Amino acid sequence: MLKAVSKDGTTLAYDQLGDGPAVLIVGGAFTDRRATRPLADLLAADFTVLNYDRRGRGDSGDTAPFAVEREIEDIAALIEQAGGAAAVFAHSSGAALAIEAARALPGITQLALYEPPFIVDDSRPPLPGDYVAHLQELTAAGKREEIVEYFMTVAVGLPAEFLAPMRDGEMWPHMIALAPTVAYDGAAVAANMMGRPLPSEWSGEITVPTLVLDGENSPAWQRDSVQALVNLLPDAQRHSLPGADHGAPPEQLAPVLTAFLR
Repeated sequence: MLKAVSKDGTTLAYDQLGDGPAVLIVGGAFTDRRATRPLADLLAADFTVLNYDRRGRGDSGDTAPFAVEREIEDIAALIEQAGGAAAVFAHSSGAALAIEAARALPGITQLALYEPPFIVDDSRPPLPGDYVAHLQELTAAGKREEIVEYFMTVAVGLPAEFLAPMRDGEMWPHMIALAPTVAYDGAAVAANMMGRPLPSEWSGEITVPTLVLDGENSPAWQRDSVQALVNLLPDAQRHSLPGADHGAPPEQLAPVLTAFLR
């Protein structure tokens, strides 16, 4: 485990694997570097992979007050550790964060984004206007289980009856542990989960080669957001993974990423 220090002094834990062009992995909600390690190991055959704990997760620190800009500064600190330039692979809400980083930072050379969770049409209900504020209230009150339940039903859109079997699953304790960071993901995605087109200015701000991925078994609203992003960005292409959903297996994802990022 290595450490980087962000602009506000927050310590970020990361693993550096392999040798070759640098690739930074940015996880989504309820994800730390342990969860993304299998993909990092596969990519390390061809790349120098930086696999990190986002702030508030795993072995990384956290400094109040939170703002999305702090997580952009975190990405900047890790790219500096990579020598000042890196490609970025990001999943779900991490992909939304990577987009914001690409708008702000010069060191990102390529983007590979798996199902950024935008709602761009009426294929599902938008997030409530107070989504992030409610998550912050639950976090301040220490209501971790309610955070997970709210995220899964309101953001993901699962029926409430799906929660009971989830509570008995092996991932539930992990999700409870990371629940205080869900508001961070909410802050990164909420503005673009309101059923509106993506910001037109992105077409001039994000000009690096971009691969936008989805699973063919993912819900229509997620696949619609992928196509909307591909249509908007000037140097973007789409790749749909057969049989995959929002959690594509690393073994299926790694060859596609390797072919694009080389």
